[in-house]
Amino acid sequence: MKTISTAKSHGGIQGVYSHHSTANNCEMTFAVFVPPQAAERPCPVLWYLSGLTCNHSNVMDKGEYRAAAAEHGVIIVCPDTSPRGDDVADDPDDWQFGTGAGFYLDASEEPYAENYNMYSYVTKELPEIIASEFNADMSKQGIFGHSMGGHGALTIALKNPDRYTSVSAFAPIAEPSKADWSVGALEKYLGNDQSKWREYDTCSLLEDGHNLPEILVDQGAKDDHLVRLAPEALKAACEKAGVALTLNMREGYDHSYFFVSSFMASQIAWHGARLNG
Repeated sequence: MKTISTAKSHGGIQGVYSHHSTANNCEMTFAVFVPPQAAERPCPVLWYLSGLTCNHSNVMDKGEYRAAAAEHGVIIVCPDTSPRGDDVADDPDDWQFGTGAGFYLDASEEPYAENYNMYSYVTKELPEIIASEFNADMSKQGIFGHSMGGHGALTIALKNPDRYTSVSAFAPIAEPSKADWSVGALEKYLGNDQSKWREYDTCSLLEDGHNLPEILVDQGAKDDHLVRLAPEALKAACEKAGVALTLNMREGYDHSYFFVSSFMASQIAWHGARLNG
């Protein structure tokens, strides 16, 4: 692991790091905020997954998470959204696919299978680095994210319910197998067999028997992408599966980081109560 930068903030340390990823076969960059409590004891880990077109820096610069993370004593880990580099297969003219749009899955189709393995990266490779390099209590992990990252957080938690104590999302893509900004990516990464898409679709996973005790979602009621995000489909799927969903429709808020940052502290407090309890 290489240290790119560190800065003191709210008594803790905001760092940016890089390493060669075996899962994605390229150099990967990620951000970690370590709260001041980590100087005295191992701290819970809260994973934040970003959305389409983003990398590790968007939430670091605009998410306003450090004060709340310091208050509740949680480490915040912000991975990139996708593999990057000159040798990584990409479609630079399509913002819904390729670099910036890894969709937190493991690709099975060539040429993407060589690099696009964000599911394995987030669930296996990067946690090993966090465990070895930071004073992290890996027995207490939560996960959340925004939009495509909300999709990632929900699907990853549903497939790993024993690992994550808490899961939430900001405006998640609830049914990527049906939304126009994700269907094309799933087809390129996973092929035409739509049964394979179900592994990376929250509503499908719930329908197929995957379960969680509770989910928290904040959704801007003025979001231009409500049809694509399908919060009502998520609500129906959770009701059918018996999952306790708290869906907060936030009046007047859109899809941007102005929305995310407005409810970041409340989501971290929600995670903190469960991770520290």
